[in-house]
Amino acid sequence: NHHDLPKIKSIEIKQFNQNALFGMGNPLLDICAVVDKDFLDKYGLKPNDQILAEEKHKEMFEEIVKKFKVEYHAGGATQNSVKVAQWMIQEPHKVATFFGCIGKDKFGKILKEKAEEAHVDAHYYEQSEEPTGTCAACITGDNRSLVANLAAANCYKKEKHLDLEENWKLVEKAEVYYIAGFFLTVSLESILKVAKHASENNKIFCLNLSAPFICEFFKEALMKVMPYVDILFGNETEAAAFAQERGFETEDIEEIAKKAQSLPKENKKRQRIVVFTQGKEGTVMTKGDKVETFPVLEINQSEIVDTTGAGDAFVGGFLSQLVQDKTFEQCIRAGHYSANVIIRHAGCTFPEKPDFH
Repeated sequence: NHHDLPKIKSIEIKQFNQNALFGMGNPLLDICAVVDKDFLDKYGLKPNDQILAEEKHKEMFEEIVKKFKVEYHAGGATQNSVKVAQWMIQEPHKVATFFGCIGKDKFGKILKEKAEEAHVDAHYYEQSEEPTGTCAACITGDNRSLVANLAAANCYKKEKHLDLEENWKLVEKAEVYYIAGFFLTVSLESILKVAKHASENNKIFCLNLSAPFICEFFKEALMKVMPYVDILFGNETEAAAFAQERGFETEDIEEIAKKAQSLPKENKKRQRIVVFTQGKEGTVMTKGDKVETFPVLEINQSEIVDTTGAGDAFVGGFLSQLVQDKTFEQCIRAGHYSANVIIRHAGCTFPEKPDFH
């Protein structure tokens, strides 16, 4: 009986609601350049690190533009991840929502255009006190050292944006939430409001450790959010920093994953899942009381253009399947696929369509 057809159709589309994936973070314009070791040394940068700009880095942003061939890419960790997720999903558009703060300036305009091109439903809080944030990606070989000058990104305000009825409605529409740890330095209260909403409604809240400095200097904020975290992401250096700060007394990444998994959790209906990437080594994921390692896709050293955005891309691929209720194994496969694509391109950029099945 063809009267039943529309019903079946709507069930299929159910998982693909617009705004099903919600991200909130620091929208930054990436300024990418291949630099030399002298440049890193001059500004005291480590080859594979990410830090916040201090006074001594102010000239660096001008110098990098003058001295090296730079490319501008829309960036910011969370924004990268939701863009990659949307790219992996393709249709419908606007499955991914993004909140963050920008300035009313040229860079802000570029970020808006790029979000639109990526079919992400970006709702920026725009203010004119501070210019749009930037991130210098200093590339040496296959390493990248990131220095973020948050500027406007640091001005996100819960009551000026997140609490507004039309914005909060978008939060309520979502099923999966992702916030990079970097946003802990900006608005803990915004993160907690979203995290509690997810927990109380048995939705999935994901957080990334993002950088060793987050684990070290923002550990109190991090631990306030941790009880609401259903999926915790990080890489091997962040995992090690986290273990050290928490006094786990182990350097074994699988042990660290297990201990992070068993930290106190609000929503008892979901066991926490911990996912640690390790560059070209396998990705570690907790599964029940076991820990599994999944090998990444092979890639020739010569095919790597730069690793900027690889971790963000992994998360984006993972989220693209999570929002469709796929298995965690499938989420990891998609994460490995999208990271593999990203490292063949400059910055966090990608070809027109994915080739993932």
